[in-house]
Amino acid sequence: MKVIKPGHIGTGILIERDGHINPRDNKKFINEINKLEDGGIAIVEPLVVTVVLQKYGVKNLNGRIYTKEILEREARNYQELIDQNIALGELNHPDTPELDGDRLSHKITKIWWDRKTLMGEMEIIMSPGFVKSGIISCVGDKVANYIRKGIMIGVSSRGIGTLKQINGENIVQDDFELICWDIVVTPSTPGSWMFTNKEAATPFIESEVKEIKDDTFLDDFLI
Repeated sequence: MKVIKPGHIGTGILIERDGHINPRDNKKFINEINKLEDGGIAIVEPLVVTVVLQKYGVKNLNGRIYTKEILEREARNYQELIDQNIALGELNHPDTPELDGDRLSHKITKIWWDRKTLMGEMEIIMSPGFVKSGIISCVGDKVANYIRKGIMIGVSSRGIGTLKQINGENIVQDDFELICWDIVVTPSTPGSWMFTNKEAATPFIESEVKEIKDDTFLDDFLI
């Protein structure tokens, strides 16, 4: 199945870079891991961060818009994976809809809505060797180390569906199925970041609906 590139329409894999980890909001974790370099104490698990996952009615950097109905439905479906402790994701996007066990880096432990923004909590999957001694042996360790190095890390949704152009806007259609959220480098939803607490994320939560010139489908984007 092909990946639908920005500016193109059709049916295939839709990838949206919609979140971010901000190292400045992970100071406690960074301080803990830096102690390892000085022969100090081990890292305290788990490493859990708050993330802006996705927004409806907002045109992302790929020029796509997801409706309220579609994202709310997919969030409900994804909650079942969270309940089963299998809401997993990878480091970087593959070009397939399947999850690769060798690339797993995190799991989503909680999601909730704040107005038109889907929020979540993500736990980075670290190995015992990294937790105890800072030894990198899995992709989750790499993510934790990137945070320690102050690298900005994105969170990106991966799903399958159809993209159609309606009145000049690229709108994701009702057949969309969310697969997961992966960790990447660059986000595509404006103002989406990952934080260690909910309060820090407040300024980045969208509360206004994107203005659509043609009001024939404006209702799709109402809160």
